[in-house]
Amino acid sequence: MQTKKIPIGEIPEDWEVVELGNPEYFEVIMGQSPPSSSYNQEGRGMPFIQGAAEFGHVYVTPKLFTTKPLKIAKKGDILLSVRAPVGEVNIAPFDLCIGRGVGAIHPNPKKVDGFFLYYRMSVAKKELERLGGGAVFKAITKNTLKSFKIPLPPLPEQKKIAEILRTVDDAIEKTDLAIEKTERLKKGLMQRLLTKGIKHERFKKTEIGKIPEEWRVVRLGEIAELKSGGTPSRKKPEYWENGTIPWVKSGELNDDVIYDTEEKITERAVKESSAKIFPKGTLLFALYGRGTVGKTAILGIDAATNQAVCGIFPKNNTFIPKFMQYYLIYKREQILTQYVNPSSDVGRTNIYISSLALLKIPLPPLEEQKQIAEILSIIDKKLELLRKRKEKLERVKRGLMKDLLTGRRRVKT
Repeated sequence: MQTKKIPIGEIPEDWEVVELGNPEYFEVIMGQSPPSSSYNQEGRGMPFIQGAAEFGHVYVTPKLFTTKPLKIAKKGDILLSVRAPVGEVNIAPFDLCIGRGVGAIHPNPKKVDGFFLYYRMSVAKKELERLGGGAVFKAITKNTLKSFKIPLPPLPEQKKIAEILRTVDDAIEKTDLAIEKTERLKKGLMQRLLTKGIKHERFKKTEIGKIPEEWRVVRLGEIAELKSGGTPSRKKPEYWENGTIPWVKSGELNDDVIYDTEEKITERAVKESSAKIFPKGTLLFALYGRGTVGKTAILGIDAATNQAVCGIFPKNNTFIPKFMQYYLIYKREQILTQYVNPSSDVGRTNIYISSLALLKIPLPPLEEQKQIAEILSIIDKKLELLRKRKEKLERVKRGLMKDLLTGRRRVKT
């Protein structure tokens, strides 16, 4: 295959390099915000977007409308965020008004396929960011955008490339919908199973609501021993160098099972510090950390933890850790509302072990706990498979974009 060099690499000999400002191929429109008095949320006038935050998923999802549109992007135009952040891309699903944070690129359909242009611009974010002026507030001007060059295959090849990438995008979108549907199913099942159980007909009123007659209400501290871990001194390399013992940080808890850790500590660290090893199967709970507090995990390995992680151990075999994990996930919002220490600093919202021990739990018999955990685990396995499928599709898409949009891999038209 004959190729030629351009600033961003090599492309096939029969591809063109075209500036966005070339009027035979494109029209560039920069947004302008209408007077704020014309904005409304009742759907009167033309849909209006101001920046990348409103782009939504795949297509824009306007919340504002304006009765005085100034700059208009046509259906199918490529939308580009031109002010911080620079370079986010989307497609106009219908005619809409664009504000100062948005530019629109209108392709000539006789020379440029709109979806090809969308995919090409979506991989140009870093290039556009470098062109954005301003030390603090990044922005790209109309002249700069018009001088931006893109490699352009013949129109039939553009269409074929876009078709291939859209097929992958459709598969990703269907997987996303399946994930959302399964997550809703899990949420509904958790609400039912963790409050009404399985095949119960008689219920009783309690301080935490109606529960099956056979269940009892207990405080977590009555049925569990709660222990936090510790952090060996970072000043002692002998605690960290060549460590073999997994050491869990609160940020590694994500409501799943932990099989490995970012860091490991030595046996000496365990002997000489507050760190302690929790056995495989231990239920973990994050006591603090913004965005982390309240998260859970089950240890799939023996491991130590830092002081921000609490190990929850059943007393007298009163509960199954997996069942308790699901209950703590289900009640997370209430736990955070009731037990997060309001006096802690903003960056380190925290729950005290003593407060967590006061949490009231509806406790089914062990056999029913096991059944509930098994049902919810089946849903979790389905979610895991769907998420892995999405990750695989996204890897495929990245590879295809890298090859197809540069001409490294040609398609038959």
